[in-house]
Amino acid sequence: MVIPVVDPPRYHAQLDAKRERIVTGFARFSPPPLEVYPSPPSHYRQRCEFRLWHEEEDLFYAMFEMRASESDAQAPEKKVVVRLDAYPVASRQINDLMPQLLDAIRDVPLLRRKLFQVEFLTTLSGEALITLIYHRPLDEAWEVAARDLQERLGAMIIGRSRKQRLVLERDHVWECLRADGRDFVYQQVENSFTQPNAEICRSMLSWAREVTRDSRAGDLVELYCGNGNFTVALAENFRRVLATEISRTSVASARRNLEANGIDNAVVGRMSAEDFARALKGDKGGRRVTEWSLDDYDFTTVLVDPPRAGLDEESCRQLSGYSRIVYISCNPESLAENIEVLTRTHEISRFALFDQFPWTPHCECGVLLERRS
Repeated sequence: MVIPVVDPPRYHAQLDAKRERIVTGFARFSPPPLEVYPSPPSHYRQRCEFRLWHEEEDLFYAMFEMRASESDAQAPEKKVVVRLDAYPVASRQINDLMPQLLDAIRDVPLLRRKLFQVEFLTTLSGEALITLIYHRPLDEAWEVAARDLQERLGAMIIGRSRKQRLVLERDHVWECLRADGRDFVYQQVENSFTQPNAEICRSMLSWAREVTRDSRAGDLVELYCGNGNFTVALAENFRRVLATEISRTSVASARRNLEANGIDNAVVGRMSAEDFARALKGDKGGRRVTEWSLDDYDFTTVLVDPPRAGLDEESCRQLSGYSRIVYISCNPESLAENIEVLTRTHEISRFALFDQFPWTPHCECGVLLERRS
């Protein structure tokens, strides 16, 4: 990986370069003007993981960076250890906790010995969860020391080693995101996917609510719903919502988030997007599909937030059956490939760039496509 170099005075220049890249790359589709949502230029990631490097008595956080040899440009790149005493990409809370954690464990063998990775999960609402990962079994003595550490840091602790997971308080944080004038709460579980840039997540939720605001007469189907990030925020825009996700942990968390937000018109089911597409086409086999009563829905809108690889052509054709498509993409290249197919039946009516990962080439995009008259 290439470790981002944070330089706040240059932020708008790097954002303008991304804007130009997206505008140029999608010009052939004649989209409307690109809506651009900037990130905070620093301290924007609410979750990070670091290797913990031991050099005699010294102890520090590290990441690995692939670098070419200065003496031989033809030589293969080498993995270089980069010491991190601070990390301006990470939230201010993570930066505060980083040195506090090292100071607390440096002279405590029970906590330090064979500790090789640390993961931080924080929230805008102030909660913090730290996972300590070891190359050794964890015993009762470790748990006693870890509870003292938890008290000292004011952050929840989880210990992990091979086939072991010790949760001292709870395995999740609660985030509160204000979007479009509303507050939404989310359970975010350790070692599960959540949007890393909370401020950009707020922008994405507000944008998605805005572009679907006139949808109350119809139903929403959501694929790849994760922990219900969009499901929770969009439910009041629709008569009913059916969301699917393959991860057991994410499905459980999504259902908890619906309950926590008092949402009673949405259902989250565990099923792959491919199997669900077959169910919509008439393969009604299986108890779960029967329980969903698909014939009772009037799906007018579909929301997809697929992995970086995007959707295959068959999935794109399946989406073409909906009046409106909300497509959230973390990869402009696969998005453009999918848009090639989707614009045979739909046209782009809203187009957004969300700077989820400043100081990297990565872009997050939102597209609203509406069926052609």
